[in-house]
Amino acid sequence: MESLRFVADSCMSRANGQNCRVSFISTGMTMAALLAAELTLAGAVCARAEDPPEANTNRPAILVLGDSLAAGLGVDPGEAYPALLQKKVDAAGLNFAVINGGVSGDTSAGGLRRINWYLRRKIDVLILELGGNDGLRGVPPGATRTNLQAIIDTAKKTWPDLKIVIAGMRLPPNLGREYTDAFEKIFPALARENRAALVPFLLEGVGGRPELNATDQMHPTAEGHQIVAENVWKILKPLLLPKP
Repeated sequence: MESLRFVADSCMSRANGQNCRVSFISTGMTMAALLAAELTLAGAVCARAEDPPEANTNRPAILVLGDSLAAGLGVDPGEAYPALLQKKVDAAGLNFAVINGGVSGDTSAGGLRRINWYLRRKIDVLILELGGNDGLRGVPPGATRTNLQAIIDTAKKTWPDLKIVIAGMRLPPNLGREYTDAFEKIFPALARENRAALVPFLLEGVGGRPELNATDQMHPTAEGHQIVAENVWKILKPLLLPKP
């Protein structure tokens, strides 16, 4: 398994701008070093989720509900993987609009608080990309799984024909084998139980590769986002194609 470094931005609540606290770890850090590495960035502002598009409401919608990876922290909005997915959708001649519901620092609990806001309009596909920050904060895997399941249940109760794509995540090994194993099992288990599509590891081919991450070695560069978008597109595209 590739080693992974990524950020645990700590914006805890709404999708509007607010001060953020950013924590970071690498595979070589102990838990004590992790706690010591927590930085408060004065004046930093969380990425703001896009408004659900009110225009073209007849166009089927793909919602990416995620954290700083979806928000594109460190790159231009047009370089983040949700925007790249829109380009792939358009190039394939498919009539879908991608909604970027990424908020830096968000957790599974935060996503659960936010999901109803997006469900005001019809959502046809939900890409659920949350949980990484839970893992970095040591949230019990059972709590993360419960929150993610509640997001799925809420979305499907509102839009029963909704299709689900779950983005799998991994954690650095220094968080402990027992914890990381339990965390990584969340995503395939949810996919099985909900008959959802699974991206086995969102950052496959990017995590642990310095040249594909920003100078913080935590967030993908524009080139890294291209790989992330392809990881998702391989799973997403078959769900969008008309049934034969």
